[in-house]
Amino acid sequence: MALAAGVLTVADPALAQPSPGASRSDGPGRRADDGHHPGGDGQGQDGHGKAGGQDRRGNRHRAVPVKGPVLPAGDAGDSRVPTGSGLRTALGATVQDKSLGTLNYAVADAATGEFLFGANENTPATPASTTKLATAVAALAVLPAGHRIATTVVQGAPGEITLVGGGDPTLTALPVDQVRVGGAPVDRESAPASLADLARRTAAALKAAGTTDVKLSYDTSLYSGPVLHKEHDAMNIAAVTALMVDEGRVDPRSTDEGPARVFDPAGQAADAFANLLKAEGVTVRKKGGQAAAPAGATELARVESPEIGRLVERMLTTSDNQLAEAVARQVALAAKQPAGFDGAAAAVTAELAKLGVPTAGVVLTDGSGLASANQIPPVTLVKLLSAAASPQHPELRPVITGLPVAGFTGTLAGRFGAKSGAGEAAGIVRAKTGSLSNVNTLAGTVVDADGRVLAFALMTRTGAAPEAARAAVDRIVAKIAACGC
Repeated sequence: MALAAGVLTVADPALAQPSPGASRSDGPGRRADDGHHPGGDGQGQDGHGKAGGQDRRGNRHRAVPVKGPVLPAGDAGDSRVPTGSGLRTALGATVQDKSLGTLNYAVADAATGEFLFGANENTPATPASTTKLATAVAALAVLPAGHRIATTVVQGAPGEITLVGGGDPTLTALPVDQVRVGGAPVDRESAPASLADLARRTAAALKAAGTTDVKLSYDTSLYSGPVLHKEHDAMNIAAVTALMVDEGRVDPRSTDEGPARVFDPAGQAADAFANLLKAEGVTVRKKGGQAAAPAGATELARVESPEIGRLVERMLTTSDNQLAEAVARQVALAAKQPAGFDGAAAAVTAELAKLGVPTAGVVLTDGSGLASANQIPPVTLVKLLSAAASPQHPELRPVITGLPVAGFTGTLAGRFGAKSGAGEAAGIVRAKTGSLSNVNTLAGTVVDADGRVLAFALMTRTGAAPEAARAAVDRIVAKIAACGC
């Protein structure tokens, strides 16, 4: 398998040589997801939020001390597996840092899933957003690679139509050239479905039938149970409904980490659709509110989300809570479970067990990791990552490609900076972050000094400042990367 992070240009050739070893902070009582702005020393981004920065020689976009691709080509026999005693020596005092508080961790060989070293690796801990790894693996395992989430419009009685939510929170009311994900424009494969396209197709079908005014209802019946997450704060996550646009943001162009969310995402979507129909020459003479579509109703139009692999990559790179809950519900629907918090959690857990991932001690109550009640042992996380990296499971590969790259992308853009003590691991670590009050987690893959791909999971509970705890975690990963042991 060959999955590289990409090729980076270098301002100073001397900096391109291999290295020698070659969510935001929470206030009191407040929970948030992963930090999306630069933390710690801030070296991961420049003043415009772009990856890079100035090095000590004044170069913009400092080069990465790359020792090899994030997942190099070759099989398990191409490089030496580190030993447990070697890892113990390499990690040394880094795992004793007081900023870590209580630390549970595990390191495994990504090629085989073999556990190599750790402490309290079988003891469940609060995973925070590393929960999304479980959601991602389950979704890719149970859903076809080409699976897309559809939003449709169906014909009811004459002159009546229903907008039917299929569970796609990325459906957008914006023009595609204005859509940004993690601050970057979308490409053809990752572009979300367009509500304007749906209105245009619906209007065309109605006009073809001689109709230019309608009664509009909307259907959210695909989901069941509570719509509000137990940790709902109308910023990190909106109400979880089967119909919404732009993830329920008040301002769909907002770049805030936790943007303000509307109270009624489904109603917002229906209103936006009515306005778009009007722009296409169809008048909504009456809004019928929320109602299930008639059984056997004729479909007038549809739009579809990107494929599930692209949704998973977006979810992991940006740690998207809203999308994670939607993806978990797609797992529930595929497993014929109720598409709510409980059904989704049960379906994800069951799918992991089918894959042979150890689920002893696993407790899931959501798909995003916002829930403080979730529990996952570190050994489960490294087994998830090893399965995703394995040639035996190519369908799981978007889990690896969707992980943020240390110092450069997603929720790791502002970490592994020069002042963190972990800068030499920038660019060669892919990992999912997790952050709740007093909890910081990191789980991903790293290439060690011998070119071996290792999976790791580090889970802390500490009263230390989040920036200090994250830097301490990053230094452990840097030691693993430098290990030729």
